[in-house]
Amino acid sequence: MVYAAQSRDAEAIQQLGIAVRLKPDSAAARTNLAASLFHAHKNDLAGVQFRKALALEPNDYSANHNLAEFYIQSGKVAEAQPLLARAQQIKPDAYDNGYDLAMADFMLGHLDAARQVVQALLQERNTGELHNLLAQIDEKDGKYVAAANEFETAAHIDPSEENLFSWGSELLLHRTYEPAVEVFQTATQRFPDSVRLQIGLGMALYARGLYEGAIGALMRAVDLSPTNPHGYAFLSKAYESSPKQASEVIQRFQRYAELEPNNAKAQYYYAMSLWKGKQLEDSSLNVPQVEGLLQKAIALDGSFADAHLQLGNLYANQHEYQKSIPEYQRALELDPSLSDAHYRLGTDYVHVGQKDLARKEFAIYQTLRSQHMAESDKERAAIKQFVISANGAPAAKP
Repeated sequence: MVYAAQSRDAEAIQQLGIAVRLKPDSAAARTNLAASLFHAHKNDLAGVQFRKALALEPNDYSANHNLAEFYIQSGKVAEAQPLLARAQQIKPDAYDNGYDLAMADFMLGHLDAARQVVQALLQERNTGELHNLLAQIDEKDGKYVAAANEFETAAHIDPSEENLFSWGSELLLHRTYEPAVEVFQTATQRFPDSVRLQIGLGMALYARGLYEGAIGALMRAVDLSPTNPHGYAFLSKAYESSPKQASEVIQRFQRYAELEPNNAKAQYYYAMSLWKGKQLEDSSLNVPQVEGLLQKAIALDGSFADAHLQLGNLYANQHEYQKSIPEYQRALELDPSLSDAHYRLGTDYVHVGQKDLARKEFAIYQTLRSQHMAESDKERAAIKQFVISANGAPAAKP
């Protein structure tokens, strides 16, 4: 155990192996051997020893809890859950085990069971992380008001970055934009170097129609993490609505394109930032540069439908229909649901005198427009994707 405390795993394993051979019925020896084996990344051997320790003492809290934690660390939540439940029966006031049991139930979709465990733990210890977990359970169960209240309680008890982000994100996801702005503004003042909080603030301001403020927050986010893809995705969207800060925004996208020369979206965002808000007649727009960036994006990612669409738009605006039509066709091969591509292709067919084909594209466009979800729903889906990725997978208590 001294060797284990010094992270001298090989020597610890040797001595603990001797201890197990001298006393095979020692659960403590097998547990410590298992822990050292696990630290040495010998997971299969560690699992054998943890299971033998449990077989020796099936009603022992530690034996059940330790094997459960081994399964959690191995990504086997379903195998861990009954062991955590048994450990909780043996020792109902064990906070860490109870938290992990609630998290396991939550991850397995046993929402009522998870809620009961958390509520029982709250009777013993009123912590922010328990309210945060209860909020996640309520959110997954469709109880959005209760979830928002629990996230708020968690943030008041423990105004950590995680709790403030969770609270603000919940408000943002369910379109309570004004309170979301207030939460993220407070959070970014407390944690000014948090990328996800800056992005959250930018998204909340964008949703409120405060585009210039959104762009400012998102530029701070990408300055904090120049290769974070989420910041650029939302910055590009906000910039579409307010191109007033063009030079500053273009600088950010140029830096991203230079830092990520093999990233198709980085090249695409840079192209669109140069193009946005300008007319082709404007001598300051370098059309060949925009064209080259879009072509590079396509070369890097041949399945990039939006890049084909925008390259088609670039050609169409120059009345080069022999070039734009193939780009629209390729975009629709990759993504037939692009309603704008159908509309622009139909318009180009009109210009080249192919009216029957044009009518067909316009009809598809009308059908898609009636079937597609509203733009606000698309934005909510993008926000939800960001929130999930920013939160990461739920983790067990160490």
